[in-house]
Amino acid sequence: METAYLAALATILLMGIGTLATTLRQAGPYGRHMTPAQRGTMPALPAWLLFESPQWFAFAITFWLVAPPAGGPAVPMLLIFGLWQAHYVYRGVVYPLRMRDRHKRFPLVAVVMGFLFNLLNGFANGYAVGHAEHLMTADWFTDPRFIAGLAFAIVGWLVNFQADSILINLRGDGFTGYRVPHGGAFRYVSAANYFGEIVFWAGFALFTWTAAGLVFLLFTMANLMPRAVAHHRWYREYFPDYPKSRRAVIPGLL
Repeated sequence: METAYLAALATILLMGIGTLATTLRQAGPYGRHMTPAQRGTMPALPAWLLFESPQWFAFAITFWLVAPPAGGPAVPMLLIFGLWQAHYVYRGVVYPLRMRDRHKRFPLVAVVMGFLFNLLNGFANGYAVGHAEHLMTADWFTDPRFIAGLAFAIVGWLVNFQADSILINLRGDGFTGYRVPHGGAFRYVSAANYFGEIVFWAGFALFTWTAAGLVFLLFTMANLMPRAVAHHRWYREYFPDYPKSRRAVIPGLL
């Protein structure tokens, strides 16, 4: 299984490079960047439910296959397992059900690519967490990397959740178009939800201290940062009075 793990990491890195190169040229054709005449699509709600689902089962199955059998997994491993599953219950079930634009369409190719990536990523991180020696003792809870990483992850998740709520509430009156979001981290960046997600996975990479966590963070940045720049450009184009002090995704920097 070690060979499969290394191959998964290499594949995710290559997918990240390809995603970065593609998204720098043109944002993925979904959401505000989708054209009305686009073909090969499906409803957004089942699309989200489908392509996020491997993160639950691939991580869980792999984790329980490789976790230490004698005495069961250590407490740090179980905590990380629980945090991963809880995050994807939100991201893969709760968030899609909260969306007010679930009637919109989502490209089938993005669903297929998302499913395959999440399958690989769930496997890689499940293997890494269930196999890491430093996660096999409760001493890890007092390690500065765990403490700092958990703090980052909590802050990132809260920023992401608040940003999701702000965006969802923009359509609370039945409006189906786009409006300028305000409040929370949107005071500083156009893609506050992406900023929160990047911070969350940076924290995860730190408190797990695994190669898989780092590779996932790099992929997340390669995927979300160019798209955030495209969002920022789009807002400035369609809203002449858009706040000039905002950056795209990293407050004060990008």
